[in-house]
Amino acid sequence: MTPLDDPLADRAVGCVAGAAVGDALGGATEGWTPEQIQERYGGHVEGVVPPYYEDWRNARPIAPYHKGDGHITDDTLMTHALIRVYERVGGHLDAYAAADHLVPEMMGGKRWIPELEAEALPLHRVFLAEKWLALRLHYGHADPREAGVGNIVNCGAAMYMAPVGVVNAGDPDGAYAEAVDLAGAHQSSYGREAAGVLAAAVAEAMRPGATADSVVATCLRLARDGTRAAIDAVCSAARGLGHWDGSFGALRDAMRPYDTVADTYRDQGLGARRPSRLHSIEELPLALAFLLMAKGDYRETVLGGVNYGRDADSIASMGGAIAGALGGRDAVPAEWVETVSAASRTDLVAPGVAIADVARRIHQADLERRRAHEAAFAALTGAAPEPGAEGGRP
Repeated sequence: MTPLDDPLADRAVGCVAGAAVGDALGGATEGWTPEQIQERYGGHVEGVVPPYYEDWRNARPIAPYHKGDGHITDDTLMTHALIRVYERVGGHLDAYAAADHLVPEMMGGKRWIPELEAEALPLHRVFLAEKWLALRLHYGHADPREAGVGNIVNCGAAMYMAPVGVVNAGDPDGAYAEAVDLAGAHQSSYGREAAGVLAAAVAEAMRPGATADSVVATCLRLARDGTRAAIDAVCSAARGLGHWDGSFGALRDAMRPYDTVADTYRDQGLGARRPSRLHSIEELPLALAFLLMAKGDYRETVLGGVNYGRDADSIASMGGAIAGALGGRDAVPAEWVETVSAASRTDLVAPGVAIADVARRIHQADLERRRAHEAAFAALTGAAPEPGAEGGRP
């Protein structure tokens, strides 16, 4: 793993590969408390570890997945699917693109699914909240812009929105708007909001000169309602802490008022995952908190999420995407990339290169459209157009 000569591709690979590695490391600890994780693994997890249960096929029949051993989960499957959609469309995406292209990616052909150790439709691996896409869009023919309404509110859309941030590199406002539109096909309420804010965080992290602090400031500027309040509270708590080790109690205390998911992670009440303007998903605020404590360092950002437990794979994946975008390809430990890639039988680098190429083409189209608008507006106002604006050509 060495930096790419192209800074855009270098950061894109850091983002996409970084998200996948965080996802794989966190998969082993998902659903457990920090105390359970330390007891199972004899201390903090510091890399790829075996599954929590040796008999993973039968331990939880509702989720018979091989988590651990370096296997990516549905977070990465959906991220890579979205990148393939961008390659096919070659332009910005909206809710209709989810119906026209993302759902066919999920159910149109078999792929290697690491957690199933078999080739299968991605639809057969994703969680119930992602199966909703096929139910509503393919079978129910719902208006894509409203299809997310009625789904359980969770991190399902946010977990694969990093490519939207890459496509809008350096433009977090544009990333936020595009992700909110796209995620409308999948999520509503604070689940949809988190998708927009995660994409904005990646877009800011892609900007040369960005820092962990500027990423959080961007998120606070754009986020709304409970999502903003949760990010503010959790990140404020994080600023008083020096390292993720020893931070989990304080971070959970800060998050608790905004989370509908109970302290006992798998024992949910009637109010869990319901739409609300007062609440937030937990994964994004925690990822940002670990990013702050690590000062943008990839390894420590990811390990914070992995050892926090609960929805560890999504926390570590989101944190890994942002930290990878900040630091570029070389920020993601090469040994982790190689191990996860081999275990998952999945190329973790090529999708980042691909989305960087798409981003470049989309930016050129945006530039031509903006210049055409400048020329038209100048004609309306009598002002001289900017150089190169005539005819809408650069």
